[in-house]
Amino acid sequence: MSPTLRDRISSALIKKGLISQKDLDKALKIQKRKGGKLSDILVGEGFVEKDALMSLLSLELGVPPINLSRYKIDAEVLNLIPKKIALHYNILPISKMGNILTVAMADPLNVFAVDDIKALTGFKIGPVVTTDKDMRDAIEHYYGEDTHHAVEKIIEDIEEAKRIQMVEESSVEDIDSQALMKLTQEAPVVKVTDRLLSDGIRLKASDILIEPLEHEMRVRYRVDGLLREGRKPPRTMHAAIVSRLKVMSNLNIAERRLPQDGRFKIKIAEREVDFRISVLPSSMGEKAALRILDKSQAVLDLNKLGFEREPLDDLKKASARPHGMILICGPTGCGKTTTLYSILNLVDSPEKNIVTVEDPVEYQLKGINQVAIQSNIGLTFAASLRSILRQDPDVIMVGEIRDFNTVDIAIKAALTGHLVLSTLHTTTACGSIVRMVNMGVEPFLISSSVVLVAAQRLIRKVCPKCSEEYKVNESILKRLRIDNIKAPVILHKGRGCKTCENTGYKGRIGLAEVLVLTPTIKDLIARRAQESEIKAQAIKEGMKTLRENGLAKVLAGLTTLEEVVRVTVGDQAIEA
Repeated sequence: MSPTLRDRISSALIKKGLISQKDLDKALKIQKRKGGKLSDILVGEGFVEKDALMSLLSLELGVPPINLSRYKIDAEVLNLIPKKIALHYNILPISKMGNILTVAMADPLNVFAVDDIKALTGFKIGPVVTTDKDMRDAIEHYYGEDTHHAVEKIIEDIEEAKRIQMVEESSVEDIDSQALMKLTQEAPVVKVTDRLLSDGIRLKASDILIEPLEHEMRVRYRVDGLLREGRKPPRTMHAAIVSRLKVMSNLNIAERRLPQDGRFKIKIAEREVDFRISVLPSSMGEKAALRILDKSQAVLDLNKLGFEREPLDDLKKASARPHGMILICGPTGCGKTTTLYSILNLVDSPEKNIVTVEDPVEYQLKGINQVAIQSNIGLTFAASLRSILRQDPDVIMVGEIRDFNTVDIAIKAALTGHLVLSTLHTTTACGSIVRMVNMGVEPFLISSSVVLVAAQRLIRKVCPKCSEEYKVNESILKRLRIDNIKAPVILHKGRGCKTCENTGYKGRIGLAEVLVLTPTIKDLIARRAQESEIKAQAIKEGMKTLRENGLAKVLAGLTTLEEVVRVTVGDQAIEA
């Protein structure tokens, strides 16, 4: 009796010294107890590397290997083999050249599958080998009920109904509003829009951008701070999708000349997710930007934001004060509001009256009074603050300081016995002081009210699944001014895998530089010192810059040098 594929591979793994008989026995016991493929168990339990297993499979079977996670398959090729057949034989068409169809298979020895596919397609079959798990993931990815198939159905429905009449260059102005409203209520349009939203949630994206270009519609997701392209629905579907989002947000779908803002909430996988939407008219049509506010992904614990010990301790000490102002600064999307919410969670207690004023309220915090700004009726930050001060608050959070009126009232609140938390759009902690002076605030008021200013960034973490060590060149360490560490320095980087979408990064953590207003710093502020002078003194007194905090995370193996330099550009010069 000839040996099975499993027996052949098991023997070869032991013969090559890739696993021991003991490891194989353990894997077989796990398979007997839990079921599943032996190859998946060997890789999943860490007995053998996936790449090594692939190489062995290729060598034993005489078939080239393929990494499906790094391969993009054309829709035309996928259509050659129906989903039912792909699932039945655990195969996936990869490419077509002439009369040869390349097919990925977990078991290339399955002659019945090869014969059936040959008869079905009429092509000669060229098999390539992959692991069983990669095959299942790829089939789910490509044959799942995805945007591509849903969009194709929309096109068919629209062509049948003829609700939209296209001219040579389509634009939103060509569409009748009543017909568009009916279209947005039909199942196919709803289905595609829901798929775009659910893809954003699945990717843990912070934003979704839906953009009309001249001949195509582009969908991009901001994942871990960087944009990546998603599936592209046809350009003809742009108006229908944007109008559907407007309907969900209670916006006016007939108004396509002015910007509109709104919000809506959906429920997916038993959890509620909020979306903020901004619609902006452009020369090619309306661009929609959606901010995803997924409460299940929010980390509102100061200890879990990833800050280094020193800035974290400074933030906690400042938060424990009965009055004064704490400012968090940084660019858009760096997690300022999350840090403020985390401070509120830290100081919250039944003995304290906490009120926030935000634009808009991003997350509902239990037991905290939150006010949403409505500028169209005169409910501004300044107007809200005046009313809040009559509500006997202990802690006040102002979502953002944008003008002199707001900062003036906030400072006066801090001086009259309230703990005030707010954000400011500056790139450095010391720059916030100069910014407030430029807004018209007297330096002596800043010195008297502000307790602490923190500048923060979000930095991508090395993917734990594909993290690998490497030795860094000493010349690089010298340029980054960390050559005082004893060599060799071992750092980490991500190789790229399916978990991290081949980026080498997964998730983000916070960086913070904290400026504590010591007597010396207050004296510099009173003398209207420049930002560089304040920063030099703060560093002399022990302040760690964003770059220094980032390098500490690099040495801890949490991120990479490239990521730190990218995020903290301009924070500290690099020696030539």
